[in-house]
Amino acid sequence: MQNNESHTSDDSRFTSDVAEDEINLLDYLIVLLKRKKLILGTTFGAAIITAIISLIMSPIYRAETKILPPQQSSSSMAAQLMGQLGGAAGLLGGAVGIKTTNDLYIALLKSRPILDPIIDRFKLMELYKAKKREDARRSLASALKAKDDKKSGILTIGVEDKDPKRAADMANAFVEELKNLNKGFAVTEAAQRRLFFEEQLKDAKDALIRSEESMKGFQERTGAIKIDDQATAVIGGIAQLRAGIAAKEVQLKVMQTYATPQNPDIQRAEEELRGMREQLRRLETRSGNHNPDPLMPTGRIPAVGTEYIRKLREFKYREALYEILLKQYEFAKLDEAKDAAIIQVIEKAIPPEERVKPKRRQMVMIATFVGFFLSVFAAFFMEYMENSSKDPENKGRLETLKRYLSFRFK
Repeated sequence: MQNNESHTSDDSRFTSDVAEDEINLLDYLIVLLKRKKLILGTTFGAAIITAIISLIMSPIYRAETKILPPQQSSSSMAAQLMGQLGGAAGLLGGAVGIKTTNDLYIALLKSRPILDPIIDRFKLMELYKAKKREDARRSLASALKAKDDKKSGILTIGVEDKDPKRAADMANAFVEELKNLNKGFAVTEAAQRRLFFEEQLKDAKDALIRSEESMKGFQERTGAIKIDDQATAVIGGIAQLRAGIAAKEVQLKVMQTYATPQNPDIQRAEEELRGMREQLRRLETRSGNHNPDPLMPTGRIPAVGTEYIRKLREFKYREALYEILLKQYEFAKLDEAKDAAIIQVIEKAIPPEERVKPKRRQMVMIATFVGFFLSVFAAFFMEYMENSSKDPENKGRLETLKRYLSFRFK
């Protein structure tokens, strides 16, 4: 018996809860129907006003260009670029948290070395009506829309502007400035080697030219052209002169056996013998003249030869050093050309035909939803205020609140 009574009480409680829920839902519906003019007017009013505003707003166009940055070991490449940029890395406002090469290039696009030339090129200070250059940079950075496709590695650079042609020109200008900035950085080890060898090659060339001039002056001053060959020629000449003198002496003795000293042939032979002996003396003496003579005296050969060897050794050293540095310089240039970070343009920006802003349909839908939500909230609030004003206790509280608000806002 008791179990039946408990079941009956539970059923009645469940029935009363359902009835109460139905009454509450019905009350809500009654409130919405009662304030339907407010709800419909606010909702449609917000939609119409937003549609009018969207029609008045200036259309914004976005031109996009697609590039393919170097894709060699992205994270290590970015780290290497940042390391090589050195102090220039401080120019990158968003460089913190860079992980890939594309992240680095996006940060570079927002740096002053790229933004400032574009501001000057398109006269954006006047276009954006900016009083300070920093304001123009912020406006240009907000107009820049760069996004990275993680799968393909393609970097899309977009620029939004009211003029579609100017938007396309600015997008292409960003790529040009990025290329120029990329060329200006010594981002590879080969580039650093090339710069080093270029400086060393210049110094080695100057030293080689000085050595050549010194060698030339020495040869002009002493007549030393090739010491070994000249010494051989001198020694050969001395031997021939000595042999000639000996033969002439024999000839003269033979002539003296049958002719007097006044004989013209004997006098001519004696004169020739004296000339040959004088020539031999000049070749064998240590103190010869300093005029350039290819047949220098044998006395001068050791001193001239020593100086010649020193100057020739210096010249050969400078020449060998220059050739070695020249080869290293050419290798560094080849490595630099091979390892250069090349930015490839996949699609150049062209003037867009469709606007990206304002998105009229989206604006109207959002305004309609917001207007409906606010109007429903206002309907329930007005209903609450109306019911509260009928309750004497709440009526007094409302009067007190009105007096307080009127006092505060006088």
